[in-house]
Amino acid sequence: MDEVSPNTAMAEKETWDETEKKGRLTTVLVLATLIAAFGSSFQYGYNVAVINSPSQHMQLFYNATYMERYGTPMDSNLLTLLWSLSVSMYPLGGFFGSLMVAPLVNRLGRKGTLLFNNIFSIVPAVMMGISEVVKSYEIIIVARVIVGICAGLSSNVVPMYLGEIAPKNLRGALGIVPQLFITVGILCAQILGIKQILGNASGWPIMLGLTAVPAVIQLMLLPFFPESPRYMLIQKGDEKTATKALRRLRGWDDVDSELSEMRLEEQSEKAEGHLSVLMLLAQRSLRWQLISIIIMNMGQQLSGVNAIYYYADDIYGTAGVEENDIQYMTVGTGAVNVAMTIAAVFIVEASGRRLLLLCGFGICCIACVLLTVALALQHTVSWMPSFSVACVFAYIIGHAIGPSPIPYVVATEMFRQSARPAAFMVAGSVHWLSNFTIGLVYPFLANGLGAYSFIIFAVICLVTLIYIWLVVPETKNKTFLEVCQMFAKRNKVDFKLNDDDDSLKKSKESLEDVTKVTTF
Repeated sequence: MDEVSPNTAMAEKETWDETEKKGRLTTVLVLATLIAAFGSSFQYGYNVAVINSPSQHMQLFYNATYMERYGTPMDSNLLTLLWSLSVSMYPLGGFFGSLMVAPLVNRLGRKGTLLFNNIFSIVPAVMMGISEVVKSYEIIIVARVIVGICAGLSSNVVPMYLGEIAPKNLRGALGIVPQLFITVGILCAQILGIKQILGNASGWPIMLGLTAVPAVIQLMLLPFFPESPRYMLIQKGDEKTATKALRRLRGWDDVDSELSEMRLEEQSEKAEGHLSVLMLLAQRSLRWQLISIIIMNMGQQLSGVNAIYYYADDIYGTAGVEENDIQYMTVGTGAVNVAMTIAAVFIVEASGRRLLLLCGFGICCIACVLLTVALALQHTVSWMPSFSVACVFAYIIGHAIGPSPIPYVVATEMFRQSARPAAFMVAGSVHWLSNFTIGLVYPFLANGLGAYSFIIFAVICLVTLIYIWLVVPETKNKTFLEVCQMFAKRNKVDFKLNDDDDSLKKSKESLEDVTKVTTF
């Protein structure tokens, strides 16, 4: 038998230790992830679904308030308009929030922006909570815009923050956590919206005001956790704070290799500086990355997922579910959504991002086609209403494993530090404009096309799937620089990241020398 030398054994032990370190979830990293996601992403999901169940009681309040003011009942067209505004102002606020992402994260940092963002949650929560007391439906509409700004910021900043504090082998799993908390927020709103709990004439103001609770918790706890080390080193030039933050997040002192990778990224983009949106749009080296996040975010929203959440009760009613059972069916879809998103957290690092996107959009496409057939035949075939509900659940499963969570993860991985804020600003704007469009247009589609409205969503899912198949690469376990290199050929630019590149080799060697001096 061959003997193993002490040096070989030591090397193998170091390799094993490094592998163990790479896969380690530290207490600080876990808590920072949970607090950031609960305090911000949870609110996004909660406010998507919070006005669905008590919609009838809220519209009665609108009508009663109008009658008290003017002595006549509100015209049905005006009531429809005001209710549509109450729904659609939320994604419009989300669009405005997305436009604020780049300036805020560059000035305040990722964690600082999340803390500042809680203003846009607590203030509207108070406004909505007192709306019935002050007898004003206008205050609800204004508050929905403001809380939408909160969601627009959080939906972009939380994935950015988690993507930057996570080690690359855990970036996908932690990147899905915000979407998990969005689904948990939706589920909590659906449960609280049950008529026996808060979805009634006296409980809906409390239900709207509860969105302040996660914000208050985040304000109290998040200051004790570190800012993004990449932000501190690359954008602020504060290596001491970045090193301290990285050591807390990783749970060990030897973070030199990660710091070296950050310094390489800093050197590679020194000439670019911080990219504005206009500069990003003009960057040839980022062209296909930008197109990809736009397509994925449009596909995510225009595939019809929010049509189901905004108008879930109507869909189940059309599918033949009894009125008293609709609220429980709505909670059931929320529970399935949470369960499948949890599954995505555990499988994304094994399966990769691309496979989940392809499977998810494929399932959604098939589910939309089958749902169209089921709704068209539900009055002629006795079991079609049940099949319609099964199609809705299948759609939720497909969307939860890929289209819902993965675009945020991929958007973080496709861009380097200088371009990431502007890229998230573009992605977020597309996301929320698409969300707003669906919320506004779907009722008219449903009225005009009936069961065939879901064919449009099926086509959108199919087009997005084909684009991902042809263009989007797998980004699992890649550094941000390696992902840029993968897109270089498609962008028709030179981007070298290997030891044959003399300038980069010298940079690596100089950084290694610095690391050795720092270590001793």
